[in-house]
Amino acid sequence: MECVPNFSEGRRAEILEVILQAIHRVPGAVLLDSSSDPDHNRSVVTLAGRPEAVQDAAFAAVEAASRRIDLRSHRGEHPRIGSADVVPFVPLRGISMPECAGLARAFGRRVGEELGLPVYLYGEAALRPERKRLADVRKGEYEGLAAAILTDPARAPDFGPARLGSAGAVAVGARAPLIAFNVYLDTSDLKIARAVARRVRASAGGLPALQALGLMVGGLAQVSMNLTDYDQTPIPRAYEAVRAEAARMGVDVERSELIGLIPRQAAAGWLPADIRLEDFSESRILEHRLQEAGLTD
Repeated sequence: MECVPNFSEGRRAEILEVILQAIHRVPGAVLLDSSSDPDHNRSVVTLAGRPEAVQDAAFAAVEAASRRIDLRSHRGEHPRIGSADVVPFVPLRGISMPECAGLARAFGRRVGEELGLPVYLYGEAALRPERKRLADVRKGEYEGLAAAILTDPARAPDFGPARLGSAGAVAVGARAPLIAFNVYLDTSDLKIARAVARRVRASAGGLPALQALGLMVGGLAQVSMNLTDYDQTPIPRAYEAVRAEAARMGVDVERSELIGLIPRQAAAGWLPADIRLEDFSESRILEHRLQEAGLTD
């Protein structure tokens, strides 16, 4: 099983190191990758192993983050509701999606009971249909949820207290492999990135299985995307849709980037130059990292 927790800290390396060390201390859990972005103020971590070890390592990481990241003073481009903002579990081999969803629910209950954090189940682990989409769970972000959780029964957590402390809430889910893919536009006009994001995302009638936001990162407008099913919308198709929409507004693509690891199948049929992707190598392939870690037969 794989787990890809996202933490609301991308600027203080010492905080991320404490979180990573918490993972390292759990036998049987292997840290495959980590990346941080100061503009998003967010870090994405990938770990894998047998389900029990992965759950224990993820719990230790959530605990470490919740004690050190204060959402009351957190600022960043990426939407968030908690210090350990989202904890998705991904079945890899020998485990079904329903089994993974059951483990995610058990994990969420443990976080709620032992750490006293509000937990919202999403994806295949969701207990309510209106919480299947992560964007719906994260609506209003930390600040909006802090008020709504106290008065709106629809925003009551699945586990844990119905109030937000400094660590916020945790979205726990089960899902298929997801690709985080960002395209930087050759402009500092955030309105253009937001307009492009609206046109390409699935919820507005764009490409299927594509989520998109317009953000400002490093002085450039960025279209930040999640490809939730890379068979329906492959990476090159997402890139071309963004390029074409930006071109309609007189803007070119500056470069693109992948966050975390991607399945080998998702890397087939295109070259990095095709999508202006920098710093791509075999080390970004999930199966390669699993093999290096001794987690494949």
